[in-house]
Formats: sequence, C-alpha cells, structure tokens
Amino acid sequence: MILKTKTFLLLLTLGVCALAARADGPGDDPIARAVFPPDLVMKHSQEINLDERQRAAIKEQVQKAQAQATDAQFDLQGESQKLVRLLQARPVDETAVLAQVDKVLALERQVKRTQILLLVRIKNLLTEAQQAKLAELRARE
Repeated sequence: MILKTKTFLLLLTLGVCALAARADGPGDDPIARAVFPPDLVMKHSQEINLDERQRAAIKEQVQKAQAQATDAQFDLQGESQKLVRLLQARPVDETAVLAQVDKVLALERQVKRTQILLLVRIKNLLTEAQQAKLAELRARE
C-alpha cells in the first residue's frame, strides 16, 4: 500500500510538473515556453545530447522536488479534510473557514513553488543549444 501511494505521488508530482509547464500547450502559455518539464527533457535526452552529469543532476532535482511535494501533499490532504469538516458545520464558522482556507492555499502555494523551482533548476542544467533543440522538438509535438 505504501509503495502504491509513493508511486502514485511520484506520478502525480511529475504529472503536475508537466501540466504546470504545458498548461494549454507551450504556445498558449508564456511560462511553459520558458521552461522544460523533466519528462520532455528525458524523452529527448539523446536528441539533445544530455550527458550523464546532467542526467544525474536532473534525477536528483526531481527526487528532491518529489520529496518536498509528497510532504506538502500529505499535509494538504489533512488540511483539506479539516476544511471540509468546517464547511459541513451548521452554522458555518466563517472565521475558522477562512483561517483554514489560508492554510490550504499556503500548502498549494508551496507545491507550486516547488514545481516551478524544479523547472528552473532543470533549465539551468541545460546548455543554450540543448534548450533551443528542446524548444524545436516541443514545437513539433
């Protein structure tokens, strides 16, 4: 069960990173056009001549981001459940709900910040030529 949860969270984290980087497609999102999600980099690693040092560094950054996002996701689940309980009360305590919403939003912000930081770090590991080639390859997809 724990392995399934970890696998799910890894896929979720990587998927969210990819979605955050792509939004409606890189042509529609200026942020997505400026970064390269890990799945895109690894998919085209041979075409961009990714070396072993870069590959290892990207793997390390993805693992760090996954660990941070996993912690935040667990916290987010707990805080979201608290919010649901507060919203189910009669009458609803507005002050308590708003305080809980702030906690949930702070955790969501932390997850998104971790995702963007991962994308920035990956980009910084790539040469200008690799970035140009990835942009070209992404445009073809």
